[in-house]
Amino acid sequence: MSREIRADYQQLLMFPPSLEEWVGPEHPARFIRDFVDSLDLPSLGFRERTAQEGRPPYSTEMLLKVWLYGYLNRIRSTRLLERGCRENLGLIWLTGLNSPDHNTLWRFWRDNREALRQVFKQSVKVALHAGLLGLALHAVDGTKIKAASARRGMWHRPDLEKLLAKLDASLAEAMAEVEAAQDREQGEYRLPEELQDQEVRRQRIVDALQALADADRDHLHPKEPEARMMKVGPAVEPAYNAQAVADGTSKMLVACEVVNEEADTQQLVPMLDQAKENLGATAAENLADGGYASAAQIGLAEERRYEVLTAAGKREPTSPEDRPYHTSRFFYDEERDCCICPQGQVLTYERTKASRGKASAVRIYRCRSRDCPVRGKCTRDRQGRQVEIGPHHQAMVRQRQKRQEKGSLLRLRKVIAEPPFAWIKRHLDFWRWTVKGLENVRTQWALLCTTVNLKKLFRYWQTGRLVLASG
Repeated sequence: MSREIRADYQQLLMFPPSLEEWVGPEHPARFIRDFVDSLDLPSLGFRERTAQEGRPPYSTEMLLKVWLYGYLNRIRSTRLLERGCRENLGLIWLTGLNSPDHNTLWRFWRDNREALRQVFKQSVKVALHAGLLGLALHAVDGTKIKAASARRGMWHRPDLEKLLAKLDASLAEAMAEVEAAQDREQGEYRLPEELQDQEVRRQRIVDALQALADADRDHLHPKEPEARMMKVGPAVEPAYNAQAVADGTSKMLVACEVVNEEADTQQLVPMLDQAKENLGATAAENLADGGYASAAQIGLAEERRYEVLTAAGKREPTSPEDRPYHTSRFFYDEERDCCICPQGQVLTYERTKASRGKASAVRIYRCRSRDCPVRGKCTRDRQGRQVEIGPHHQAMVRQRQKRQEKGSLLRLRKVIAEPPFAWIKRHLDFWRWTVKGLENVRTQWALLCTTVNLKKLFRYWQTGRLVLASG
């Protein structure tokens, strides 16, 4: 008669299993060990810690393994990592039964932020050397992620100005009452305590408004001044803009960055620059959505010989019937130095002006025709329709022509660029930064993107397609 199998807590082993036998041959912890052992950590900039007195420090390679394995398993808190080193078999095996505490783990992060970002680049190079990446098609995309600091603590200039005006009015009324009471009574009349509190509040508001003025901002979080108000889903929250370039062959990420600019308009070329630095070249075609359709960026990409294909921007027409008198419908005749509208009217050169926020000036062309039959549909300007021609106008014209010829490629952008973001948010359950400040956020994003790559490299490692040499 068979009996239930129960845990025997008194059993003794004559030959205890070695630590090497605690995890199987295809366990993710072994892959993390092989990956870290293949890296030249000093060349990546990791600081080697030494101790003249007391307990020796934990090794750099062991702490890096803890962080990478933790992110691979959705353990991102230093305290949870500390607990995992005592309870999680993979971490126990990776640390060799050592238990670094949360302070040690945080100091490692704090002291090696740039080096941790270099680990992402190494994951790209490992995939490249193994022949897992392609240079045919890449996609650039970005996603907004909420800052660690909540919106509740934000300073908003309009709200502060209203509150300051209300306080000033209240204080003026109260002070008038104090002066009247002082005239009626003999001796000194002390300022009530509630008015003293209002004075303190007023000074804090004045200081906050001054901080906004110094930063040239209308919104600022005092505990995280680098965060910006951005649209995250249906709400507007303090956030950062996370960028990445995905490979069309493997869906791995080949470049990543975080900025605190709300729009993507200035990120196309910087992301392709980083992809070129990591891979040695850019892809034969690089796709991006309409948020990247900046004339300056497209012109700069042409100068650097980057092949880019962007969707139409929000203001550009998407069909022949859409917005028939949009600027893109006007033909610029460079030889005659004029613009020709869809009705055949000639817009002559009027002046050159400096464009706000741009280094280059733009040329202004204006229609002088008073009897144009579609004047009311074309413009509301009493002086006539005005068109601006910037230095990258021809680059935009070529981009629109390319969009007509290869527009079907843009359908692939979503299936290349968006799955890694979805995996980070849903599978890794990452919806909000857990660190504050742009430098820390950049490091966390690099670790998240490294995790995306390691997850894919792990599959190749399991099947024997990826062999990691010891560093």
